[in-house]
Amino acid sequence: MSADTVAHPPISAGPAASPQSRARNLPPIAWKVLSFVIFFGIWEIAGRIPVSLAFPPFSEVMLALVRLMASGELFTAYRRTLPPLAIGLAITSVLGVGLGVAMGLSRLSEWALFPPMIIMQTAPMAAIIPLITYAYGIGITAKVIAVVILSLPMVTLNSYNGIRYTSASLLEMTCSFMGTRRQQVTKIMLPHASGMIFAGLRLGISGGFIGIVLAELLITPTGIGDIISYYRSIARYAEMFAAIFSIIAFATLVLTGLQVVERRIFKALGQGSAK
Repeated sequence: MSADTVAHPPISAGPAASPQSRARNLPPIAWKVLSFVIFFGIWEIAGRIPVSLAFPPFSEVMLALVRLMASGELFTAYRRTLPPLAIGLAITSVLGVGLGVAMGLSRLSEWALFPPMIIMQTAPMAAIIPLITYAYGIGITAKVIAVVILSLPMVTLNSYNGIRYTSASLLEMTCSFMGTRRQQVTKIMLPHASGMIFAGLRLGISGGFIGIVLAELLITPTGIGDIISYYRSIARYAEMFAAIFSIIAFATLVLTGLQVVERRIFKALGQGSAK
């Protein structure tokens, strides 16, 4: 007698993941890479159409960038651009944070420094540069001043806002525990304002890069500004865009490095407080 065969239903492996769920599970780096691919792809298509004769495709810009690096022209330009930029950003970082903290702690400093910072932030740089050139010539001093004028207000005002708007309850708690003014500043105000201070530093670095490029375009054609001006004048737009791309990429790397330092500092402070 043959045994009865029993049919068993197939075992399901579970519901298949939808495209939306798979997209949500992608790591952050994949989204960043995808955004760059889309942006540069649109750039390539716009250059191939072309949108304008002065707008080359992304591939031609990258080839021009390789040529500039291979000839050493790009590195020579950066050797002239980086010193005034570094000096200006160093001055901005120290002076901007110091002035912002002073404004946040003292009403007198706030009344004295707040209007000049607003004027520096809103004044058109193209109108100020001729005055800087008239007063300081076309040397490195004028470029440093241009960097400071564009970056200092951002650092100062962010630092000021971070200090000025510290939580009142935290300050009252310090007073209730007989804390001194120095302890209020070092243990409450500065840690509370650190996020705003770093945000101001990032904005200041961005303004500094804009300032150095404007200075080299408007004061004297040297460094990266010289490459941009020269290749624009002879209608070699791939090289011009390659120089612009390089300064944007370099600024992005600097800002990314600052963000990494900021995260490590906050992590160390958090671990220290946790202990």
